[in-house]
Amino acid sequence: MAVVVVGSANLDYTVRVPRLPEPGETVLGSGLLTSHGGKGANQAVAARRAGAAVTFIGKRGADGPGEAIARRLAEEGIRTEGFLTDPAAPTGVAFIAVDPAGQNQIVVAPGANAALTVDDLLACRPLLRGGRVLLTQLETPIATVQEALTAGRASGMVTILNPAPAAPSAPEIFGAVDLLVPNEQEAAVLAHQPVRSVAEAEAAAARLLGFGCKAVLVTLGSQGALFFGQGGARHFPAFPVEAVDATAAGDAFCGALAAALAEGRVLDEAVPFACAAGALTCTRRGAQESLPTRDAVLGLLGQRAGSGPRAPA
Repeated sequence: MAVVVVGSANLDYTVRVPRLPEPGETVLGSGLLTSHGGKGANQAVAARRAGAAVTFIGKRGADGPGEAIARRLAEEGIRTEGFLTDPAAPTGVAFIAVDPAGQNQIVVAPGANAALTVDDLLACRPLLRGGRVLLTQLETPIATVQEALTAGRASGMVTILNPAPAAPSAPEIFGAVDLLVPNEQEAAVLAHQPVRSVAEAEAAAARLLGFGCKAVLVTLGSQGALFFGQGGARHFPAFPVEAVDATAAGDAFCGALAAALAEGRVLDEAVPFACAAGALTCTRRGAQESLPTRDAVLGLLGQRAGSGPRAPA
């Protein structure tokens, strides 16, 4: 049940603030936390902790942070042959402000993530062999993302695109996407319409489906998730938790979803599994530190339904 993640890896600086700043405003914060992040690396760790065999393809700088990230991914049990080193660019960095409700604002300096090229991806294509799910995002160049999706589709993999951060994309990229997984803000940007409710998420998802992807799954935070495919829509409720920090919650969702699908789970099982992983992530500070284990996710699922995806034998 192998998952291949193509994406970014960053060093994260997270600070707690009494409220998120307005444009031009300075807000004093506290509790600086330095951690490993990046949507690609986060999703790789999330998928691994959810029980999948994971390969990560990305790029880092030839510096201390890059070496530390590579070492930590390997310690998680993730294959890192495709985590390439760029001699000229530094490892990516993210700056994150988190308010008391757990909401955040994030600014990313991509560094070596922006240097992950199509040629790099082509060189790493042998790493896709045996993979069941290809998971990628938009923190690396769009041409590389498109090549990853195309290569994944050609290899018979289920292709998942988490369009984060939301950005104008070439229409052809959606044609190689089996499952598009935006949050409400990303869905609103891509569909050019507001997404503030489940009903609005369904309308936006219908529009996004018309772009060429096979199905859309919109994450809605405390409102759960909305799946939309050729057979219509289905809403999945959230797991209520006391949120501390929403950083990496979407990454936890995507990684756990990929792991469940790679395991052969149907969407009716995979989406609640992903929702539980995202919810648990909100209960802890940081990025990769907050990503839950498979047992923790199964525990939360068991509290609701008494069952869930089985632990591997």
